[in-house]
Amino acid sequence: MIERRPFESLGGADHGWLKAKHHFSFADYRDPKRMGWGAIRVWNDDAIAPQTGFPPHPHADMEIVTYVREGAITHQDSLGNKGRTEAGDVQVMSAGTGIRHAEYNLEPGTTRLFQIWILPKERGVQPSWGTKPFPKADRSGRFVTLASGFAEDEDALPIRADARVLGANLKAGETADYELGAERHAYLVPANGAIEVNEVKLEPRDGAAIYGEKALRVKALEDAEIVLVDAA
Repeated sequence: MIERRPFESLGGADHGWLKAKHHFSFADYRDPKRMGWGAIRVWNDDAIAPQTGFPPHPHADMEIVTYVREGAITHQDSLGNKGRTEAGDVQVMSAGTGIRHAEYNLEPGTTRLFQIWILPKERGVQPSWGTKPFPKADRSGRFVTLASGFAEDEDALPIRADARVLGANLKAGETADYELGAERHAYLVPANGAIEVNEVKLEPRDGAAIYGEKALRVKALEDAEIVLVDAA
């Protein structure tokens, strides 16, 4: 089962400095049919104006993955961590027992990112944060694991969830395969470029909620940048 969720159907908010689209219910957007997908709870498509951002605020017991599509995000948290994550790269925050953080766009242009929340396997663990570059050339024509709760994914950022976050960059006409498993929940979004997922067409920034598919074949109809979450 692959349910296409057109970009135009997503919830959203315009705060001036922040323009957001919500694939799942979030903040003032409520849709009982879109409360989450397996362990995936939030997928926000955010555009953050220059020299603005999210002031310090708390989280607990959530795995928060940020995939930067354009520009960069600068992070600071109550653990003393500071860092800047650029386009194509990923940061992960395991909120655990509790953490306060701020995320600012200190760049001259708009920063665009996907903010993905995944429910953790266990609660009450020590909070943590990390960031890592993932060169797009390494993802050319294939899926690469960016963040993972599985020990065998040694090159990925660790998360405390039964999940993987993956990225792929495909040229028009290229395909990439991923072994999913029929009992897994997957959610896939092309950050740019039109694609087909098991022959279901997605336009840029559409979502695809996937379940009961043993394997995925993604075909790029245009040059495309793809983010996929595989979760319990």
